[in-house]
Amino acid sequence: MGKTIFGIKLSTFQIIIAGFFGLIVLGTLLLMLPFASRAEGAASLSDALFTSCSAVCVTGLVVRDTATYWTLFGQIVILVLIQIGGLGIVTVAAFTARISGRKIGLLERSILQDSLSAHQLGGVVKMTGFIFKIAFSAELIGALLVLPSFFKAFGTDGIFVSVFHSVSAFCNAGFDILGSHTGEFSSLTAFSSDLLVVIPTCLLITAGGIGFLTWEDMATHKFNIKRYRMQSKTILTAGVFLVLAPMVLLFFTDFSGMPFRERICLALFQSVTPRTAGFNTADLTKMTGPGLLITGMLMLIGGAPGSTAGGMKTTTAAVLFNNSLSVIRRKKAVRMFSRRVEDSAVKTAAALLLMYLTLVTAGAIIISIAEGLPLRDCLFETASAIGTVGLTLGITPGLGGLSRTVLEILMFFGRVGGLTIMYAAISSRETEVSQYPVEKITVG
Repeated sequence: MGKTIFGIKLSTFQIIIAGFFGLIVLGTLLLMLPFASRAEGAASLSDALFTSCSAVCVTGLVVRDTATYWTLFGQIVILVLIQIGGLGIVTVAAFTARISGRKIGLLERSILQDSLSAHQLGGVVKMTGFIFKIAFSAELIGALLVLPSFFKAFGTDGIFVSVFHSVSAFCNAGFDILGSHTGEFSSLTAFSSDLLVVIPTCLLITAGGIGFLTWEDMATHKFNIKRYRMQSKTILTAGVFLVLAPMVLLFFTDFSGMPFRERICLALFQSVTPRTAGFNTADLTKMTGPGLLITGMLMLIGGAPGSTAGGMKTTTAAVLFNNSLSVIRRKKAVRMFSRRVEDSAVKTAAALLLMYLTLVTAGAIIISIAEGLPLRDCLFETASAIGTVGLTLGITPGLGGLSRTVLEILMFFGRVGGLTIMYAAISSRETEVSQYPVEKITVG
């Protein structure tokens, strides 16, 4: 199923990619307006493009400090790009059409289904209203929760800071506008032990990262977890594990010499933010090798399908893990929560893992050669970009044109999704009418 635009027939996946690309271009043009930045004349094409791409792809990597370089207009543009990019341009378009009373055809519903990673076509239009209700409710509550701390620190400026921060956190973007108050590129380091900032931010990141289909399950079945979809159970179980395990490790390694309260806050926040928010309350350059490795792994895994988060997705990691267990136990099929996982899902998960590792490594090698930087730092940066995280070891602002382009490509890939890219590249599938003979091959 596809649509012809300017004489070119596009598949639903290609339309999704075109939508994100178009939004990035529009954001770039708006950020290049003379009154969008504090630069002399106007922001450069390179700075505007990178910032727009990072905002739409809800990554958070920046080459200019958001608070000190961009004006209020520029910050509002970035905020809108984050909101649309986080919820998905197709979702926003469908919701706008719905409230305006315009009829949404079968093609649009199919595009929306692919955008939301929904399992069925029925109910996807109604789903957009639920998504907006969840998003705006969470962002409003989050803004009110962090307002006391930001209002106390910044006065009336704290109101906009709270709104910006809440939207950025729910959309897993990692952008902040604290640079003019706490120092450029400081993120939330000045609030590392403030529970009224740390806890709401963690909750917002988690709320945006578990996926709207999971929220639908929770709203429908409440605490009757047995009736949840297998996907929702997997997401929630993996989410708990991927917070608690890194938190314990970081508590006893990187933050062991700090006061107990700050130690807990730092360990909790740095286990939540890599999937895939990008805020930080700790100086990442001072973290240990194991701490950075854990952070890198979390960045690659990311959040849930159909969420505001990027990365390979927790379901991908869960399928690969359970596939390994099935091989060890000599089981014929992968089983999760008393259900069998389709072979196609296992193959897709393996393909995604290979793609992410290849792109991260290749990108890091290119940046390392082009900039003369240590490969470890470049790997962290490329993992952050493709995971749409935004955490950095401080090298992004000083990167040249080629390296910026590499990160932009990785951010776009991470936000649009590996599956969307693959299916867009292969717009038509040939039906297999025959199979080759089987021959054994030894692996391992």
